Amino acid sequence: MPERERMPVAFITGATGFIGHHVAAALIRRGWSLRALCRKQPAWSMAGISWHTGDIRNPGDIMSAISGAEAVFHVAADYRLWAANPKEIYESNVAGTVNVLQAALAAGVARVVHTSSVGALGLHPDGSPADENTPVSLNDMVGHYKRSKFLAEREAEKFLDKGLAVVFVHPSTPVGPGDFKPTPTGKIIVDYLNRKMPAYMDTGLNLVDVRDVAEGHCLALEKGRVGERYILGNQNLTLAEIFEILETISKVPAPRVKLPYTPILWLAGILRLISLVTRKEPLFPYEGVKMAAKHMYFDPSKAIRELGFPQTPVETALSDAVTWFKLEGYVK
Repeated sequence: MPERERMPVAFITGATGFIGHHVAAALIRRGWSLRALCRKQPAWSMAGISWHTGDIRNPGDIMSAISGAEAVFHVAADYRLWAANPKEIYESNVAGTVNVLQAALAAGVARVVHTSSVGALGLHPDGSPADENTPVSLNDMVGHYKRSKFLAEREAEKFLDKGLAVVFVHPSTPVGPGDFKPTPTGKIIVDYLNRKMPAYMDTGLNLVDVRDVAEGHCLALEKGRVGERYILGNQNLTLAEIFEILETISKVPAPRVKLPYTPILWLAGILRLISLVTRKEPLFPYEGVKMAAKHMYFDPSKAIRELGFPQTPVETALSDAVTWFKLEGYVK
């Protein structure tokens, strides 16, 4: 009887998160066996995953799980626009990244896919779509999350000179089923469905189906060039246009009132000062309002051209997200 072919092994961080669990599912469909690091093992299970309890802030936890892995997917991130202790964001996103890549280097891993964010890329002042080469500096980063992701990517780049084969992926704004926390974007959808969005701001986002983002991670492993960045995005839309799509899908009326930017920024600043005293999350974060001042539009053509990155219509992703949120009881 022929010997059973050994399944390739990958180590993944963030498999309990929105993007991460879709990446894990996509890898398993491709025949990979996964070792997943998590602070607390989830209630759900997935055939093909071996869970390892630990923290990316602890190098020993990583080394005990990464040995023998042929590929690493570093997807984990502390994605918060507000934190009572911002230091925690940097500990996970910057120091945690160094720990994961150092462990990958020591373990002789053949290839690493590092999940960054379009938040760590530059933007054009005129709002036209930016790409992987748009000029950017740390001073352009708004808020601790974006700053931490920018700094994490700079740390990851240093490992290229040490011989670690790292490919960088930059998801835009993923939407779709499985956003169980939910993410800040998912919360916008949930609040909309619960009729808690009486008004909107003049901003813009690049939306992408989270399942396409997961596929993009796999394609980056298979086809991505070492040291290159790939924007995993799809369609650029204003927030008003996103609400119009949601109105068509859900029949919940879209808000018609556009909020003025400056007074909202002042209010967000006051709420931020109050949160410093109360240590409670503000109604809406100051950094989130500052980000809304720009249309965060991106061009994913490099990933489409070089990786074959799919482009599922964002209407499909939003429709599936709405259905999932309703089925899971997020909508009252």
